[in-house]
Amino acid sequence: MDQTNLCPRFQKGMELISKRWTGLIIFQLLSGPQRFCAVQSALPISGRLLSERFKELENEGIVDRHVYPEIPVRIEYSLTEKGLALEPIIREIQVWSQDWIEPITKV
Repeated sequence: MDQTNLCPRFQKGMELISKRWTGLIIFQLLSGPQRFCAVQSALPISGRLLSERFKELENEGIVDRHVYPEIPVRIEYSLTEKGLALEPIIREIQVWSQDWIEPITKV
């Protein structure tokens, strides 16, 4: 397909969700609001990269960052309405993967 035939919105959407770890971060947040450390412990991702991805997703309106004024400060990340709209897509990728992707075998 010639790149000039691509819809710019579709192209941007694909670039956004295909960034490394982004889909897995969204998948992780589908189970509800989570603290940074919970997401980091669930995924093999560095804190720096997770922070970068959260900022990108927050800037796109996919993730909401909520700061609780407690001592110590508690910060939770959750999906916005825009982020939750990705659930059917993420779930379909999950089903497709179970049907078509071979499990990773450890050597």
